[in-house]
Amino acid sequence: MFSLTELIAELDMVKVIDVGAAAIDGEPPYQPLVDRRCAELVGFEPAKDQLEQLLLNGPDNATFLPHAIGDGTDGVLKLCKAPGMTSLLEPDQEILRHFHSFDQWGQVVDRQPVTTHRLDDIDETLGMDYLKVDVQGGELGVFSGASQRLDEAVVVHTEVQFVPFYKEQPLFAELDQALRARGYFLHRFLPLISRTFQPMLVNNDPYAGLSQVLWSDAVYVRRFTDFETLPGPALLKIALISHDLYDSYDLTLLALTRHDERFGTQYQPVYLQALAQALSAGPNG
Repeated sequence: MFSLTELIAELDMVKVIDVGAAAIDGEPPYQPLVDRRCAELVGFEPAKDQLEQLLLNGPDNATFLPHAIGDGTDGVLKLCKAPGMTSLLEPDQEILRHFHSFDQWGQVVDRQPVTTHRLDDIDETLGMDYLKVDVQGGELGVFSGASQRLDEAVVVHTEVQFVPFYKEQPLFAELDQALRARGYFLHRFLPLISRTFQPMLVNNDPYAGLSQVLWSDAVYVRRFTDFETLPGPALLKIALISHDLYDSYDLTLLALTRHDERFGTQYQPVYLQALAQALSAGPNG
């Protein structure tokens, strides 16, 4: 599929803020924008070894900082046996032991006192358009310290949990309420992740899921009912992110349509024609 940057020359740079920037689960969702150099990236990673890897191997058009992001209060970072389980919250072993290997991955091997920083207080986050959050239970703290930045942004990509892996962990319901209060609607899940209850093991694979949904990445976008009042650059950034990152062609078209109606552009017909050609050509076209 083509990039929207090929159709619209006057797209502004997208300011991406990544909270929990360690590439533990592969490339981040915004990577295509970084690769096309149409995004400015500022990432935060408090784990020293993970930060060193980012500074060594991260893209040259990025800034990585060691701050723990939250609501500005003091906390203790629990470094776990598996880096992907490290959190400001205490792992809940009573729950983790119900699923293969999680009780081992969630063993705390070190504790480091930290003072969390609010995104609203960090100059490097000014002009945030896109927020990606992966902080193992600390998402609500990030949102609480980012009310101004969330008012500026247009898309939030955050991990959400349906079953708590940590004690007193805010779950999807609380995160959804917080983001809706700041003017966002849930757009889609990518994808729903399940695991198998012990002692059952599917195909001898501890990562195989079955019935219990545990977590997902959730994409939130500015309310589509507010598109008629958003600034033109914000509408174009929504269109770019929706098309290039999420294949949300209908949302892209809606954002471009509203831009045409308000600013006299002709992006909708150009996009429709390019989309029709790309889809008719198929994967090998």
